[in-house]
Amino acid sequence: MRTTLDPDMFDPVCPSGLSPIRVGDKWAGMVVRCLEDGPRRFSELRVPLRGVTAKALTKSLRLLERDGLVERVVRAGATAYALTPLGRSLLAPMDAACAWARDHWDELLDAREASA
Repeated sequence: MRTTLDPDMFDPVCPSGLSPIRVGDKWAGMVVRCLEDGPRRFSELRVPLRGVTAKALTKSLRLLERDGLVERVVRAGATAYALTPLGRSLLAPMDAACAWARDHWDELLDAREASA
């Protein structure tokens, strides 16, 4: 049995407009991350994405589905969302982008403050 999603799996500043690297819309990268370990129901996704409205999450899931990154599956009689092989192929580049952002976060902050 899969573990539940950690409500604190994302930094409180996520999603951040500071990051110059983004997948899809504001929430898409975090949705992909939530689906990394297997299908999740809509209500499960809302746990770590507590800042997202139901409307925004629905829109994000539809856009990911349209782009072939996520698919709807029936799991235990309920609809769930899962990464497609194309969506799964996005995980390694996302890992690299996250590592880059962590390494350069202070520089990004300094540049934004200098231009404000």
